[in-house]
Amino acid sequence: MNLVTRTFLLSITLLFAVAGCNTMEGAGQDIEAAGEGIEEESRENRNY
Repeated sequence: MNLVTRTFLLSITLLFAVAGCNTMEGAGQDIEAAGEGIEEESRENRNY
């Protein structure tokens, strides 16, 4: 494999890794926001 091919493959791999991290970070934020919403609703609807 020549240097250009290796550099190209490494660049593509890094691009997917960075995109995956951003996607997981966004999913984590969405899950956290949903959990906070559920927590707030449970506080509002306490029976004691």
